[in-house]
Amino acid sequence: MSLALAPEVTAAETSNGLVLLDQRSGRYWQLNGTGAVTVRMLLDGRTPDGVAAALRERFPDCAQRVESDVNSLVGALLDARLVQSCQPE
Repeated sequence: MSLALAPEVTAAETSNGLVLLDQRSGRYWQLNGTGAVTVRMLLDGRTPDGVAAALRERFPDCAQRVESDVNSLVGALLDARLVQSCQPE
């Protein structure tokens, strides 16, 4: 599964991570540094499994929980309709 931002969502870099603004509701999500890295990799076309593998290498002390954390974030983003799945090009 590849993800893209929903058309009504904009992303802005911050000094601490990333902010996603849902222009439909005016609500925003603030992601910390690790959440921002995760979302950037997903938006660059990596699958959740690919992101988890990259994060396990980057954060070996957290390797046991990386996959569940990535899947939780992806689920929350999809549920909030901030991202949508798309077909790879």
